[in-house]
Amino acid sequence: MTRFWLGGYGPAMDGSAEGIGFLAGDAGREALTLSYRGAVAEAPSPSWLAQHPFLDVVYAALEGDAAVQAYARTGDAALIPIGERVAVGTSVCHLAVAPNGSSLVASCYGDGRVVRIGLDGAGRLAPARPDAAAALRAALFGDDDPDAAPATPPGDGVAAVDPHAAGGERVSHAHAAVFLPDGRVATTDLGFDLVRIWRVPADQGLILDHEVVLPRGTGPRHLVLHPSGHLHVVTEYSCEVFTLGPSPDGTWSIVSSTVATPIAQVGVDFPAELARTRDGQFLYTALRGSNTIAALRVRGGGDALEPIALADSGVDWPRHHLVHEGKLLVAGQRSDTVTLLDLDERTGAPLGIRHQAPVPTPTHFLPVR
Repeated sequence: MTRFWLGGYGPAMDGSAEGIGFLAGDAGREALTLSYRGAVAEAPSPSWLAQHPFLDVVYAALEGDAAVQAYARTGDAALIPIGERVAVGTSVCHLAVAPNGSSLVASCYGDGRVVRIGLDGAGRLAPARPDAAAALRAALFGDDDPDAAPATPPGDGVAAVDPHAAGGERVSHAHAAVFLPDGRVATTDLGFDLVRIWRVPADQGLILDHEVVLPRGTGPRHLVLHPSGHLHVVTEYSCEVFTLGPSPDGTWSIVSSTVATPIAQVGVDFPAELARTRDGQFLYTALRGSNTIAALRVRGGGDALEPIALADSGVDWPRHHLVHEGKLLVAGQRSDTVTLLDLDERTGAPLGIRHQAPVPTPTHFLPVR
């Protein structure tokens, strides 16, 4: 059986999810059904979920509460909170866990903060140290900001990055993070049209290494690391996918870009997630607005993309999707449904909707390990 933890929006965020949900279905390429089994842990709008790399611990971005909470799995399909929740920033919308399980990075859309939280040996979130918070807060935000959220070095808890460092009149909107093979972290800033590369020293939170500037108004949202070592970045405002590559000196730059689909309507369509097949041959992004799925083929050594197909997602406002066992699962935030789409194994094109199931305001799938 195929099983997923489900993130969603609760009543405080105009949704109907009661917490972290549980979705089950048939396994394999011939899977026919999906069934929502209800909430398995109470949580206020757990819009994004992340798995610890080797512990049975799941982390939830509690978007409306500006906090992150850890949950331990108990039994076959139940989660219980462990440790205290940690305050991060306004509208926390994405979590990425370090491959060694030492920390996670939370991206906050509302205030642009990128926050690194230490994890202990049981996977619990490390709390902030009051004695260290004041000094670091002053260094990051200035002494005239007494209400800024506390921050501490990663070994002891939380480390926040000043979202206004890039300057200008635009508003920072951090949206996603990915750990790179060399130990650094890449994050997107949808408001400043930047991909930032951070160093992660043992005794500090995050240190800015350099920035990759995308064209103004593109709005980089989510990113995925390709097996070739390239980064593919989908843009919410311009409906494009940019490919970034590293140079020998470790700096990243744009190597190519393409439209997600030639018929995307800028200002009407707003790409959400970017997902790839396991072998990296194909990428998929969902266009909220036309409610479609755009498929792209990866060319060359992973450094170029080609739009190949566009298909109906079967949901309203496809907030998240993932490739699983040769199929595509799509979460419809506004339709309160999830769909299962067939994928052509040879061409990568979506073939049609195999199954649809009612789910309360779904926003994220996380496979149960």
